Amino acid sequence: MSFEQDDIRAGGQIRVGSAGICPPIKEGDKKINGSMHAEGPVVFGDPGAEAKNRATLIVNRTDNDDEDCDNADRSVWVNGNMFLNGDDGTPYALNQVGNTLIDGNSQTPNALRLSGGSTVDSLYVDGDVYVTGKVDCDNKGRLASRFSSADARPKPFDIKHPSREGYRLRYACVEGPEVGVYLRGRVKNEKVIVLPSYWKDFVYIDSISVQLQPIGAHQDVIVKRWDDEKIYLQSRGGMPIDCFYHVYAERNDINPLITEYKGESCEDYPDPNHHKISEDERNYKDPEYATKQNIRTK
Repeated sequence: MSFEQDDIRAGGQIRVGSAGICPPIKEGDKKINGSMHAEGPVVFGDPGAEAKNRATLIVNRTDNDDEDCDNADRSVWVNGNMFLNGDDGTPYALNQVGNTLIDGNSQTPNALRLSGGSTVDSLYVDGDVYVTGKVDCDNKGRLASRFSSADARPKPFDIKHPSREGYRLRYACVEGPEVGVYLRGRVKNEKVIVLPSYWKDFVYIDSISVQLQPIGAHQDVIVKRWDDEKIYLQSRGGMPIDCFYHVYAERNDINPLITEYKGESCEDYPDPNHHKISEDERNYKDPEYATKQNIRTK
């Protein structure tokens, strides 16, 4: 049964569908006048904009040809706060098609705060990022351009000075024609330098080079030989060895650097595994690039 009325005004509650208890609007003598419950689905706006039951509440653009109605250019306008608590109905608590404008205020330090928890990334961006405000040390603009620009400059880190008030400390990365790693330390009353156990699978063993600096006296210390576990030393007359050491090697788990290549920018770098494909598709054992070791010492 249906009926039509020109105007309906309800002083109490409106209930549509299920007659079960609805705690938010209360019941009986304690019911909240002016409240409403609808079992759903409920559609507001243009009745034909959606062909399927996609949600409990579907809000479409206003479709009202009354001459006194100015149809708005938004489907929802909220004055006040919102809380969205997702469930497992879909993978995303919020799935948006279209652009977003966030105009923050002074209530909190951040206009947008993301927390990915312990199992997901806080932010994943598939595309470019443009920033007009402060980023780290006032770096601005398209982040990809910033990174590209950094290729031509020293790669520094800049921190508050650990011992001088009002000063800062800046170091820069060591640069060279290889993807290198190093090991340093001191040998005292020993004849070997023990390499990390993982180096045998991490570096080209024939790329290892060693620097030795005797301590206290001339010892004529030399590198006698080396393998994937140890570097064997020898001193004059078998005297006790006491020296500092640096050991360098080239990594074998990533395609060696192509130090010279034809191009106008870093985007022309020949090996696509470094930047032109997604991380999960990269192949650092690509046979086209993986055999071009830069440094050999044997």
